Amino acid sequence: MGGKLENYRIFCKVAQHRSFSCAAQELYLSQPAVSQSIRQLEEQLGIQLFLRNCKRVELTAEGKLLYEYASSALGLLESAEQQLSGLHQLQVGQLRLGAGDMTARYLLLSGLERFHQLYPQVHLSIYNRTSMGSLELLRAGRIDAAFVNLPIEDERITVHWEHPIQDIFVAGEKFAHLKGKKLNARELASLPLIMLEQKANSRLYVQRFFLRKGIELKPEIELASYELMGELARINLGLSCMVREFCSEELSGGKIFALELSDPIPPRSVGMVSLRGVSLSPAASKFLELLRSME
Repeated sequence: MGGKLENYRIFCKVAQHRSFSCAAQELYLSQPAVSQSIRQLEEQLGIQLFLRNCKRVELTAEGKLLYEYASSALGLLESAEQQLSGLHQLQVGQLRLGAGDMTARYLLLSGLERFHQLYPQVHLSIYNRTSMGSLELLRAGRIDAAFVNLPIEDERITVHWEHPIQDIFVAGEKFAHLKGKKLNARELASLPLIMLEQKANSRLYVQRFFLRKGIELKPEIELASYELMGELARINLGLSCMVREFCSEELSGGKIFALELSDPIPPRSVGMVSLRGVSLSPAASKFLELLRSME
């Protein structure tokens, strides 16, 4: 662009008011400064922009054409500044997250509710995926952050927030004789087990723990999600491997009970992660702040 942006801004104000003095007053400039700016723009473009008389100024044909484009361009710039300001204050924008159904329900739901109350103009997109599925969306740039089972051995991933969880085995009334008894790894493996499918991160974590003890768990029933785990244990189809934080209501209601292990499964975490080297979006950053404040 041949002229300086400030000269175009002054030109548009003069064109709007048809007056150098009125433009100077609105811009908090002296009238000679406004006249000099218009003269510089005319010299840079090699055209006359205004027809001057003692009372008002009028745009030339060339001036009218320039004003049409310049006012549009300045309007777009002003709109962009407002959008950026609104984005910073979360008056606009979107928050795209990937999370498993149980993680979203038991760890994120209250945070999402509070976030929506604070920033109702931000569009929420929640993708219900396993940890691996959420990571695929993250690497593809389709979400801002993912909530996944930790640990994750990937140098491309940055962990921003962690919430501890505890894997347990639960059972129904049929196995009431096991209440209060501490089971060792071999005893547990001999019972009918219900676990997630093999590719699930949480299943791999538990299975590796028992493999280090020389015990391979061979579940009789495998599921794609936690949704039916508690119900299958309640109707006595076997011992379900669940997360204590995800079945607290069933445990407190007495529908199922947690088995005691002589060597409990070590606690792990669910974490909010993003791609290393990629800054969190303003919305994701605010959501992260909210999660930390709610701990």
